[in-house]
Amino acid sequence: MLALPTFVVAALAEIGGCFAFWAWLRLGRSPLWLIPGVISLLLFAWLLTRVDAEMAGRAYAAYGGIYIGTSLMWMWLVEGSRPDRWDGIGATICLVGAMVILLGPRGA
Repeated sequence: MLALPTFVVAALAEIGGCFAFWAWLRLGRSPLWLIPGVISLLLFAWLLTRVDAEMAGRAYAAYGGIYIGTSLMWMWLVEGSRPDRWDGIGATICLVGAMVILLGPRGA
């Protein structure tokens, strides 16, 4: 299934793009951080259009669960703060929901 890896790469692009704005506004980094940030956000938007889904809303809803899990991994691996058990429980619930949306049978 290509949707899952596409969602993960899209999530990394979105998180990276948003983190560039965070770094500029909250961490006092140079406004030059916005250039790769905007490029990353454009990549994110393009990637979501590559997912094979009949409705944009369904693709975005399923993506949300993947985004949450990827965000927690970013927090751990990039920002150095390990997710706690509540983060894990919440992410698991969201990932299960995303899989139901992605893989659930569709009626005619």
